[in-house]
Amino acid sequence: MIRRALALIAAAVLLTAADDPKDYLKDPAQEERARSLFEQIRCVVCQNESIAASEADIAHDVRMLIREQIAAGRTDKEIKQHLYDRWGDFILLRPRFGARTALLWITPFAIVLIGGGLIFLRRRDTEAGAAPAETELSAAELKALKQLQNNPPDKLAQ
Repeated sequence: MIRRALALIAAAVLLTAADDPKDYLKDPAQEERARSLFEQIRCVVCQNESIAASEADIAHDVRMLIREQIAAGRTDKEIKQHLYDRWGDFILLRPRFGARTALLWITPFAIVLIGGGLIFLRRRDTEAGAAPAETELSAAELKALKQLQNNPPDKLAQ
């Protein structure tokens, strides 16, 4: 119980240490909106980390930019569009589905479908050819078989 409480306190301290409290918006609702946006925006220098979790200088600058945009009365959509115009798809943790990203979204599914289709066709072809027609041995083959059955392998080697 005590460990859990200490962990929560440490997490709260770390989260608030990312920004100086004087940078916060005065309106708590606006600050909450800003924090929600921080979770949706990727730090441009960190690997898959939101600007809320990043301690990079650029992440701080983007957080300040978002706060300024909110204070200026812009909507979340307008703020995201501004960031998108500046940095492209990479800035959004959940990129938009469009012509440029369609290949990235569709390729994994296409690979699975094509692979599954190839496996299905391969199995179908194998099952169709799995039962070879029984053929009778020719006279020469029968004679060779009888010779192998009557003579142990060590006699054949001589």
